[in-house]
Amino acid sequence: MSGSTFKTNPVALHELLKKCDDGKLQLPDFQRSWVWDEDRIKSLIASISRAFPVGALMTLETGGDVNFKPRPIEGAPETAKRVEPAELLLDGQQRMTSLYQVTLRGQVVKTITPKKQPVERWFFIDIKKSLDPSVDREEAIISVPADKIVRSDFNRSIDHDYSTTEREFENLVFPLSRAFDGMAWQMEFVTWANANGRMQELWPTVQQFYTEILSNFTGYHVPVIALDKTTTKEAVCTVFEKVNTGGKPLDAFELVTAIYAADGHELRKDWYGEGRDNKGRHGLFVSAQRLADAEKGILANVANTDFLHVISLFHTRDLRHAAVTANKEGKDLPQITGKRGALLNLPLSAYKKYEKLAEQGFLKAAKFLFTQRVYRLFDLPYQTQIIPLAAILADIGDAWELEGNREKLQQWYWCGVLGELYGSAVETRIARDFQEVPAWLTGGKVPATVSEASFRPDRLKTMRMRLSAAYKGVNALLMKARAQDFRSGQEFDHTVFFGESVDIHHIFPKKWCEDRGIKSDIYDSIINKTPLSYRTNRIIGGVAPSAYLSKLETGSADASAIDPAKLDGFLSSHLIEPALLRADDFAGFMEVRQKALLNLIEHAMGKQSPISLSSDEDYSDELDEDQEEAELTVAAE
Repeated sequence: MSGSTFKTNPVALHELLKKCDDGKLQLPDFQRSWVWDEDRIKSLIASISRAFPVGALMTLETGGDVNFKPRPIEGAPETAKRVEPAELLLDGQQRMTSLYQVTLRGQVVKTITPKKQPVERWFFIDIKKSLDPSVDREEAIISVPADKIVRSDFNRSIDHDYSTTEREFENLVFPLSRAFDGMAWQMEFVTWANANGRMQELWPTVQQFYTEILSNFTGYHVPVIALDKTTTKEAVCTVFEKVNTGGKPLDAFELVTAIYAADGHELRKDWYGEGRDNKGRHGLFVSAQRLADAEKGILANVANTDFLHVISLFHTRDLRHAAVTANKEGKDLPQITGKRGALLNLPLSAYKKYEKLAEQGFLKAAKFLFTQRVYRLFDLPYQTQIIPLAAILADIGDAWELEGNREKLQQWYWCGVLGELYGSAVETRIARDFQEVPAWLTGGKVPATVSEASFRPDRLKTMRMRLSAAYKGVNALLMKARAQDFRSGQEFDHTVFFGESVDIHHIFPKKWCEDRGIKSDIYDSIINKTPLSYRTNRIIGGVAPSAYLSKLETGSADASAIDPAKLDGFLSSHLIEPALLRADDFAGFMEVRQKALLNLIEHAMGKQSPISLSSDEDYSDELDEDQEEAELTVAAE
């Protein structure tokens, strides 16, 4: 029978800090560095001095499956590094480090000001202020420079001097570096007070301070949620995300990094590199297929967890094959997956086995996307579809360059884009495509992504937003179908695309449509848009198509005249019926081009639309569908 894998109990603050000092309580290496400023430290100390709660800690017992590389709390002695910790602090690093540095370490605290300037500070409590109920407790907490002297007037005047124990007694301030040594400090105070004839004057105040303030430190207990060694990696990741909402987000990559670090492998360096000469895989992907200085590479948004996802697909497939060989079946067969649980259990040996293959898969994916006229990160239909694309290309190697395989890969890709199948909850689809597409290339059955994909003809009228994967897909398909710029007649290869600042623009201009009362729900659809260069779009302006076509045919000082027959050819390459455009027939144009775009889509998907065209429906309410689509589609930039 399964039971709770944690317990909650109060632990003395002094005991916890001593564990930090001797290395029995350390941090998992994925924890960020200590960053609290002096004002937050003062606030924390003020709370402790009043015995106010400062929140629970969470620890993880070591010795289980979760084998993180540990590191001592910041400021701990060198000897702590040689200790095998009994527990790791998952939540509470900032609080424990602040209290350790201030109260137990016995050295000046290296912190920052609220304006993020590095400073060195000692912390004291003004005894009289701390006992005055009219004074805010934080005002009684004092931070002073490393020499313990507070100066003003550009350091020419000394306001307060706490540089010796005697000066502390004279100013009636208590050094928080001795918070757990208060009794000895009191005995020293008695000796000093008797010698200086101030015992009767000051002792009652010091006694009251010890009883009402200082005892709160020695008696303070912190609630600790202690996870035992049976806690799984996935549970640790989930728990940490829940308790660390105000801190640095933790993902599977950070946990895997800490796990690999225990075996001496620096996963972070693999991804982010080190120094100018080693940009890591992230730098490699940012630069992949980048053809313009202002543009990021098409792989720039590939996450480190995406990279691990691909490796996990290969590793879990190995596990499944091994299980099949061992005659296991049904539920005993491991799933091929890249879900978080699988990533957290990805052994270092599997990472090393497949890292280069996965890297090549992503680089091949960038090349493949260029062949589909997806040039910019901004125009990438689905970020998520890069994962199975990279895994498939890594798996099949150079076979992707064979014409028959390339055609099938293109069909699979466009079915995913135009069928809008990679918008959300895609982990299962990724794993299925990884298994089914390579098998299909060697004579297996058609992948589910291809067989399930469909495109509703009236969807063309509702595709109005750049976040829509299908919207971006149609734009790329038009360029892939060798559309030519209205002005220059050039096809949109990558040189023209970047050199001429190509983007998607209205065919019937927005102003012309609005002047005639045509709703944006209609004129903003992909049916009335096409890829054009910046200069061509400037010529179009807001005039009627017949007017800007006439201007293109006439030419100007900046553009040579275009023969009408040749211009008709340019228009036809965009699946535009020239006669309708020249007649400014918006309704006729929309109907004919919708059919032409549908044919283009059907060709890319390798299947016909299951629903016939309809021209008498009201599409004004379908804005909500685009809104939903925008939320589901991964934004590329």
